[in-house]
Amino acid sequence: MPMRPLTTCSFPGCTALVRSGRCDRHRRQSRRESDERRGSSAARGYNSRWQQAREAYLAEHPLCRLCQIEGRTEPAVIVDHIVPHRGNETLFWDVGNWQALCKRHHDQKTARGE
Repeated sequence: MPMRPLTTCSFPGCTALVRSGRCDRHRRQSRRESDERRGSSAARGYNSRWQQAREAYLAEHPLCRLCQIEGRTEPAVIVDHIVPHRGNETLFWDVGNWQALCKRHHDQKTARGE
C-alpha cells in the first residue's frame, strides 16, 4: 500500500513534515489545550457519587446493550449517557438516559460525536 506524501504540519507557521494533520508537538499541545478547556472528570460530575451509581448500574446491566442487539454477549464496562449531558445535571443523573456499553461500542459512539 503506498504511503501518503509528506505535507507540512497544519498548525499555522509550523514547517514540520507529516503524513497528515499536525506534527507530534502541536498534536500534544492541541490535546493539552483541549483537556484544559474541558476540565477534569470530577469537574464534569464524574465524582465518587457517580462512581457508586455507575457500579450499581453495571451490576444491574452487566452486558453491553449494543452487543446484545447484534446477538453477541460482551460485558459492559462503561455507563454511557445516550444523549450527551453537556453539563446538564438533570440529564446527567437521569437513569433513563444511561446505557451499559463495552469499550468498543462506546469508542465508536464517541468517534461519531454522539
